[in-house]
Amino acid sequence: MGFLDALLGRSKPVKPDLDQLFGVPSAALTLEAAAGFRPTGLGSVCFAAVEGGAFAEVERQVRALLDADTPSGGVPVEASQDAYGYSWLLARHSPEQLPELVNDLHAVNSELEGNGFGPQLLCSLVGFRNEAGQPLALVYLYKRGAFYPFAPMPSGGEKRNSPLELQVRAMLGNDLRLEQDLSRWFPVWGAPGL
Repeated sequence: MGFLDALLGRSKPVKPDLDQLFGVPSAALTLEAAAGFRPTGLGSVCFAAVEGGAFAEVERQVRALLDADTPSGGVPVEASQDAYGYSWLLARHSPEQLPELVNDLHAVNSELEGNGFGPQLLCSLVGFRNEAGQPLALVYLYKRGAFYPFAPMPSGGEKRNSPLELQVRAMLGNDLRLEQDLSRWFPVWGAPGL
């Protein structure tokens, strides 16, 4: 970064580090011990779909990879599109299989990135819930290389539990690379896996 960039407040973008996803299982232990949040076994990847045969082939490969364990009792991956036109792939595992879920999410991200579709990746999320029914997601922003907590109110609607999100940020500071810019903590209303 040059002097002029520093003077004008420009900075280099953070490079995505997909291996950050592997920090989620240790963060899950912290969440359970400190706040009673347990994994739901649900996780998803959001990306902007691209028209064309190359992207369709990569998406088919990703789905085949995640569905490989379906004949032995695994649950097939679910694809959906949200109201904004973004595509989601939802992976399901039992709550005790959080490392396997993280491996699936990492595989989706890696496959898309490895085939030149990294710019289409938006975020990945892993769902949690406490005994009171409060949902929580750890959202990994691909382009920022960092996580943030997202906690919609359990009563429904589009309201966030912002105090809980800030508490979770304080709890997980030693477990995950967290997004420091709170304006980038985008709501992911209705995200599969939340």
